[in-house]
Amino acid sequence: MAAMLSKFRIDFSDVIVITDITKKPSESTRNYFDGLIKNFVKNEDGQDARITESEMIALRDKTNRHMRLREQLLLHSKTSNLIVMTLPMPRKGTVSAPLYMAWLELLTANMPPFLLVRGNQTSVLTFYS
Repeated sequence: MAAMLSKFRIDFSDVIVITDITKKPSESTRNYFDGLIKNFVKNEDGQDARITESEMIALRDKTNRHMRLREQLLLHSKTSNLIVMTLPMPRKGTVSAPLYMAWLELLTANMPPFLLVRGNQTSVLTFYS
């Protein structure tokens, strides 16, 4: 990673490889996320839910990954001037809008300025050796 950043003349101070992204998120992060989605899940009076229980079960691993990513961002990037990150892309028909927006809020809330970048799977950096 450091060699690639140097080739493109991107200044950096440290490269930290995160290997435990699949670890379970902390209870406080889980509680924060549950607070974000509480108004969008099915409640006791039987109203239609925007985030269904089956959706939460199907996307549990992805949701946990976003929660762990928030923890790592808080740990390593809280004092940054700018955070640039690839925009998590939802698959049409697999994730509801409220859940997707909760993921984005989870990642960006109470953080330094954030730039979420979306590509079209085409390389935009050209390197000539």
